[in-house]
Amino acid sequence: MRHLRALWQDDSGATAIEYGLIAALVAVAIIGVLGTLGGNLTDTFQNVADTLDNAASSNN
Repeated sequence: MRHLRALWQDDSGATAIEYGLIAALVAVAIIGVLGTLGGNLTDTFQNVADTLDNAASSNN
């Protein structure tokens, strides 16, 4: 009975689960931000590439 009571009062597993949930939430947030910014970065780099192409074409 003493072992069962000690097992019931052990919080170490709960702490590990909490840290796992926090890590999962951070990962989901990072994926969401990168998904949003990914499209913007692609557009920005395409605009830079187009500008450089136009500048090279106008110099010839």
